[in-house]
Amino acid sequence: AASSLNSPSLATVDPAQAEATSLLETGTKLLEDGDIQGALTKYERSVQIHRTASGLFNLGVTHYHLKQFDKAIECWTNAIELDPSSADAHTNLASAYIMSPPCRPQLALQHLQIAASLAPDDGEIAFNLAAVLESCGQLEAALVQYKRSLERNIDRAEQNIRNVSAKILGQRLREASKSPHTDDNERK
Repeated sequence: AASSLNSPSLATVDPAQAEATSLLETGTKLLEDGDIQGALTKYERSVQIHRTASGLFNLGVTHYHLKQFDKAIECWTNAIELDPSSADAHTNLASAYIMSPPCRPQLALQHLQIAASLAPDDGEIAFNLAAVLESCGQLEAALVQYKRSLERNIDRAEQNIRNVSAKILGQRLREASKSPHTDDNERK
């Protein structure tokens, strides 16, 4: 006869973990219904009972919606500590770094680059990375990312590609007009 201790059907479920999961699910339903404050309360309780990356991630989402960017940053940073492979957490963290005063584009770039490496086929991440690169004046790199996002069906990238290409051309023309010209008399 099989031992009941080894039977998965008789394994005990941690009641605290089950309660935390239930609170997380309830919070998600509230968030979907637009009750951000209600979702926040459920997510906070879920994380207090059983700290998980998904609980912290969702708690960060509610803080972000409430424009509590420092709290969102803290939640997503903690979520990444528990699950470093979450491209979504890195992407959201980057957004919070851009939106929070003071704006921190270098930190945003760092997390978007990680997100892009974790989810190379995600066109939205490539688009967001391109936008931050563009805002930081890294136009050539931004153009590459906008093209990647267009290849991944982010159609709005087409306009950005034209705009960044025009900026690059403008830069090149300005640089060419500043460079010293040698005329025939100087070469003799």
